[in-house]
Order: sequence, then structure tokens, then C-alpha cells
Amino acid sequence: MTLRMTLRAIMLDCPDPPALAAFYQRATGWETHPESTAEFIGLAGEGGLFIGFQRVDGYRAPHWPDQTVPQQIHLDFEVDDLDEAEARLLTLGAAKPPHQPAPDRWRVLTDPAGHPFCLLPRR
Repeated sequence: MTLRMTLRAIMLDCPDPPALAAFYQRATGWETHPESTAEFIGLAGEGGLFIGFQRVDGYRAPHWPDQTVPQQIHLDFEVDDLDEAEARLLTLGAAKPPHQPAPDRWRVLTDPAGHPFCLLPRR
């Protein structure tokens, strides 16, 4: 028998949950979960998906593509226009690492806490 599982939430460790949640809220337009606190903030997205940001003391940001502190997880976002989405996210506080494996096919950015995420053209 196959176990049926549905992804409902993704949690990201970070040093400052309010700041990181604000970045992703501005980027996605998702709403803050009403039970959020300064230690843990959640954003409710489409189809019931939830992204949580939890405070971790001594947090060490990953470094793309260096594996001294591995990326652990990254998120992929589909966008209508790679250049436009990249420009908007950079103004919101994202950074663009110099290493871009396939910039004509996808873009790697990092959020304000250093987590890498990718922008992919919408299918």
C-alpha cells in the first residue's frame, strides 16, 4: 500500500523571523498566519501551503555554491519573467550570488537570511 502524503508546510531556520517573513510576504503576497509570534511566523499560501520562519540561536547562513555551510534546502518559484522577477526581488532585499549555473534557464538568488532559492520560468 502506498502512503499518501501532501506537502503542507516548509520551515526555514533563521536569526530574525519577522524580517525574513516580511521579505517573503512582499515577494509572494501571502498572508501572515494569525497565530504567528516573534519566534515563529507563518505565511499562508495558495492551496493551503504554509511557509514558516523559526528563530534559531547561533544560526549560520548557507553559502551558495560553497558547501562550508550547506544550503540544506532551497525553494523554487515559477515566475512569468525571469529578469523582471529578479529585479523586483533584489529591490526587496534578495542577493544574487555570482555563481549562476544556467542563467538563461533559471536564476539563483538568496534571501536576506542567506537561503538560496531559484526562479524558474512559468511553464
